[in-house]
Amino acid sequence: MSEPTSSGDVRIDWQKARDANRENWDDRVPLHVEAYGLDAFDDPAHLSDVVRTDAAALAPFLPQGFAGLDVCHLQCHIGTDTLSFARLGAHVTGVDFSAPALEAAAALAARMGLDADWVETDVLDAAAAVGSEFDLVYTSIGTITWLEDLNRWAAQVAQLLRPGGTFYIRDGHPVLYGLDETRDELVHRFRYFENGRALAWDDEGTYAGDGTVAHPRTYEWPHPISSVVNALLGAGLRIVHMDEGRTLPWRFSPRMLEVDGEYVWPAEERDLVPCTFTIVAVKD
Repeated sequence: MSEPTSSGDVRIDWQKARDANRENWDDRVPLHVEAYGLDAFDDPAHLSDVVRTDAAALAPFLPQGFAGLDVCHLQCHIGTDTLSFARLGAHVTGVDFSAPALEAAAALAARMGLDADWVETDVLDAAAAVGSEFDLVYTSIGTITWLEDLNRWAAQVAQLLRPGGTFYIRDGHPVLYGLDETRDELVHRFRYFENGRALAWDDEGTYAGDGTVAHPRTYEWPHPISSVVNALLGAGLRIVHMDEGRTLPWRFSPRMLEVDGEYVWPAEERDLVPCTFTIVAVKD
């Protein structure tokens, strides 16, 4: 399979870029249904690795646990993380712009015998489409780089939270996304700061599985940490915690090593580059 290639900065209408990204994510669904190891969810105690990590990170901020909480999962894809929260006792709503992804999520929920609501909408229109308020709005991982307007995104999060509700995001660190993953050493190649343009990518593969997609062109927007923080503050949320991590739940670069189900840089580079950032915020 060929390596992903970037055409660099492009000016593109948001709707056109969004449609191209949706076609690409539609194509990923059957590949991910095959590659995500869904048979593991036949064990009623099984949770996704992502939610195991995120639930532990959230525990200090949700001391009563997840049972009975209303949880909205933005950009939920095929629902493995959404339904893991349902297994922890939450009432879950998954939001995604891909109809095939939500069909796969609903099929997995039926297979697991779990109740869940699924809403097909762009995340930037989520509040009006969902029409409810939640105790926890959750997004993780590999999400906001697909979005052009973080202020609009943060406004959706704030509207979806009821007073006293918690927002949680863990995502790939923008410093990580600036690296050239094909190099044999750490080389920063791609833009860190916003400039109003998208980065165009052509990649026939995906981060899970060996198949190829029919629509390889995607568009992503770099967002520095300051933009994420300021968007949430501007939406009226109060940030109560931030963290930066050294591990990833997927292999960003062929040089990364698998350790305890996560991926890390070689030992001599592990303290040089953050892999993720985590933010917990509250709506007062």
